[in-house]
Amino acid sequence: MTKHKTLAAWLAFVGGPLGLHRFYLHGLGDMLGWLLPIPTALGFYGVQRVQQFGQDDLWSWLLIPLLGFTIAACCLTAIIYGLMTPEKWNARFNPTLSEEAAAGRTNWLTIGAIVFALLVGATCLMSSIVFSFQRYFEYQIEESRKLSQ
Repeated sequence: MTKHKTLAAWLAFVGGPLGLHRFYLHGLGDMLGWLLPIPTALGFYGVQRVQQFGQDDLWSWLLIPLLGFTIAACCLTAIIYGLMTPEKWNARFNPTLSEEAAAGRTNWLTIGAIVFALLVGATCLMSSIVFSFQRYFEYQIEESRKLSQ
């Protein structure tokens, strides 16, 4: 089966946290594809905990960044796929085709996947880092206030 670079980039961007790009490229037997939904689900559970218990919940600030980092990593994967040369793409994912086969070529849809993945991935990564550090330092301040009283 021919594997197209544009479709793989969009699958990594849109369905990456569920492992869809891994299943497309490596088949249903890919272990990483089956493991990717775990941190995604834990991150969504952290979001649920914030909605249920508020921002002071300790587990939420540990779980929410898992979702952000998973999304950011999948966006990075989409960027890597999109920027791969046709020769390298076809050699890796379409070894039976010629190096210049159309499946590995970059087109405007590929560029769109790269642009959106860069935008969303950078936003998720920075938001996860900021959220984690903010909650960590607020927790440290609360604990030091308890000790000082």
